[in-house]
Amino acid sequence: MTIADIIGNVLLILGALLFASGALGIIKFPDPYTRISAVGTAGGIGIILVIAGTVFLAPGLSNAVKAIIIVALQLGTSAIGSIAIARSAYLTGVPLYEQHFNDLDERE
Repeated sequence: MTIADIIGNVLLILGALLFASGALGIIKFPDPYTRISAVGTAGGIGIILVIAGTVFLAPGLSNAVKAIIIVALQLGTSAIGSIAIARSAYLTGVPLYEQHFNDLDERE
């Protein structure tokens, strides 16, 4: 087992743990806004770690280029998707958890 294999496996495990923490956030957090934040962050960093791990396990220029393209597309679409979901939840009146301060509310 080479150093690249060890680094690749560690990155894959860390990425999987981040995905699991995002899934736990979906279950544990009280409102859709904090759930979106948890999933967006964990998913974004998790995909970077998983793709980096696969590049270490299967090195090559073509795999590195594919990994860069995959990460760029995933981060862009994940961020846009998270913002769209949060905005639609806010516009349809999904309530915040009671202990939150609403910066967007004009009455406060």
